[in-house]
Amino acid sequence: MFRAFRRITTKRMPDGRSALAEDISVEINDIGLADFWTTGTMPARCDEFVAFGAQPARLEPPPSGTIFRYFVIPPQGDISTEAYKQAVKNMFAAMQGSHCQVDTRRHPAMHTTRTIDYVVLLRGNVSLLLDEGDEIPVRPLDVVIQRGTNHYWVNRGSEPALLMGVLLDAAF
Repeated sequence: MFRAFRRITTKRMPDGRSALAEDISVEINDIGLADFWTTGTMPARCDEFVAFGAQPARLEPPPSGTIFRYFVIPPQGDISTEAYKQAVKNMFAAMQGSHCQVDTRRHPAMHTTRTIDYVVLLRGNVSLLLDEGDEIPVRPLDVVIQRGTNHYWVNRGSEPALLMGVLLDAAF
């Protein structure tokens, strides 16, 4: 589907000089996420280092934290409604995000997070589905500022779509 991503992380040495901290490959996981960095406080600490292999992917950042990630939206495909609903339920549970599915009347995967998200579509085509109005077509390099609203990304194409997002913990 997509090649592994490369994450190059820098660090500040005790004398203030810059150096390479890490140069690794990051794979997209089974639920379509590749998390690159998470912070647990704001302002973030430059000397804090995150061990990603030790923690499961989460839908939302920690309180006062952030997440930088790529995510994949697969094509809708041919799947029964009940099987799809179960797959969505399992996916949100795996991301510790079941509580984010507050109003799914418009689509089974609609969700609301307590975040402000800066999202860029990199490849493919998706539409943004909100509670009100028509689907909003999103094309490569379009930017969506998602402000704690109920939403879902719909891929009606035949290829997976790749998006990049920065999620910031927020309050309503």
